[in-house]
Amino acid sequence: MFVPAGAHTATAERRRLDALARAGADLFEIGLAHDDAVLDGPVIQSAYRRALRRGHVLDRALRAVEHAASLRPTVLMTYWDPVARHGPERLAHRFADAGAAGIMVVDLPDDAARTWQHTAAAAGLTAPRLAPRTATDQELEAIEQTASGWLYAPASTAPTGYRGPLDLAALAAAVQRVRATGPLPIVAGIGISTPDLAASVAPLVDAVVIGTPVVRALQRPDAATATVAAFAGALGVPQQ
Repeated sequence: MFVPAGAHTATAERRRLDALARAGADLFEIGLAHDDAVLDGPVIQSAYRRALRRGHVLDRALRAVEHAASLRPTVLMTYWDPVARHGPERLAHRFADAGAAGIMVVDLPDDAARTWQHTAAAAGLTAPRLAPRTATDQELEAIEQTASGWLYAPASTAPTGYRGPLDLAALAAAVQRVRATGPLPIVAGIGISTPDLAASVAPLVDAVVIGTPVVRALQRPDAATATVAAFAGALGVPQQ
């Protein structure tokens, strides 16, 4: 489950993470707020703006990762600009110390990919990468060679928060192309807006990430818990 860091007070955030874990979230992706989240839709962008207004964005994200990692395996989701601004080595080691298992940079520049992979590995982190459907076979091979942990195959080509139908045949073909590049597991997210869609996507990939439906529901903790429970039920993940 994807949760943007810092959109709520630290106490409320910890309580929400606890509740989501009990409801069936078996992995957390914690989003580091960014003011130019071009791959995200309005719901996640709005959550990031709330986090940015609260300030101390990096420290809040570190605390969120630390708590999330005490509950479930946790990966930081970020854009490259904050990584470059804070310093790749410094940021990687700080989040590793907080308990993160990996850091996925959604817009990782190709010319920085190999160095970032080594930087993450030196900190004991995986470096998952986005595998866009528009990538050529050669580009997919390069992405696989500079990734670790998993590859992220978007279920939709739209920004996060897309709520329309999914072309499952096109997704299956895209996943097949990505699988041909190497052995890394494939995770799908973006556009998986309902539990039924999650159940339809799950057989095509190794894991499913739910983002915007959870972020939207986090405004009301009970609604967020129910949302996660519904998705977990559709995916056969037991509540705890």
